[in-house]
Amino acid sequence: MLTVFGRRLRHARPSGSFLPLVLLAAVWVAVALLPTNVAAQAKVGTTGAQFLELGVSARAMGMADAYVAAVDDISSVYYNPAGLTSLYGREAMFTYIKMPADIQYAFGAIGIPLESIGGVLGIGMYALSSGEMDEYTYSQIPTGRKFAYNDLAITVGYGRYLTDRFSLGLTVRYIGEFVHDYSANGWSADVGVSYDTGYRGFRLAMAITNFGPDLTMIDDDYPLPINFRFGSQFNLVEAEDHLLKVAAEGSHPSDNLEKYNAGVEYTFNEMFSLRAGGRFNYDADGLTAGAGMRIPYGEESEIRIDYAFQDFGILTEVHRFSVAFAF
Repeated sequence: MLTVFGRRLRHARPSGSFLPLVLLAAVWVAVALLPTNVAAQAKVGTTGAQFLELGVSARAMGMADAYVAAVDDISSVYYNPAGLTSLYGREAMFTYIKMPADIQYAFGAIGIPLESIGGVLGIGMYALSSGEMDEYTYSQIPTGRKFAYNDLAITVGYGRYLTDRFSLGLTVRYIGEFVHDYSANGWSADVGVSYDTGYRGFRLAMAITNFGPDLTMIDDDYPLPINFRFGSQFNLVEAEDHLLKVAAEGSHPSDNLEKYNAGVEYTFNEMFSLRAGGRFNYDADGLTAGAGMRIPYGEESEIRIDYAFQDFGILTEVHRFSVAFAF
């Protein structure tokens, strides 16, 4: 049982090998060799369940969502299930996101290390609601009725160390979309890996997210927004009271061109953090910024409070608030 920052690490790390690097390299080469004509197409509007791409962590968005390698909390059930192995004990998180047009989006999750079998279990739920809207005919005539559009995802993830530096994770989720008297129900899965080099926090990670069968609404089928993400993080500054992390990520979504994210996080005295980042090749949004505070209590517990601002282009801005409890 290891101790990190005064907290017990409740799952073991097996000894290392070169196999993780070989696996990472093989997957990365396979993706890099995808046909260029496929990579050059932007198939916007060809997938459904878009709420699965909105992001669920204020800390992550403060770093422009360059988080597939940097994630080290229970939001791993969304970003990369291999990151669940970073949990040093039980952890719960809640995020509230105020979207444009009064759309509400929320995320809640809990992580539990499994001491008996090893690894970490993560359970999460995120939901989006449009609120009530007036119903109109195709001729723009009000019917006098109202309706709402609601999305729901329930996620179960598991992460485990395969060596002392290489971790693997799997997530499965239920997906439901509900509008008026109609609904679409289905499932998807994520697979992620993470490799910690042991040098200045340098970590490589990748994840394939939202892989699953098409959803069906009434008589129409539509695919899920499958995405491949590859990223890294590095501690640029490591001092007694100062830590500066940089993270970068590239993604290959099934319904758009390649996208790129980069972010930084400065932490003072392991308690106060400032974050900033940029999102490139997106339709509208670009710069992000955020801040966070860590409040220890007891011997092995802490509260983390995070905020993020996201520039959403012509849709003004989006604000995220996250609260996490480690206990």
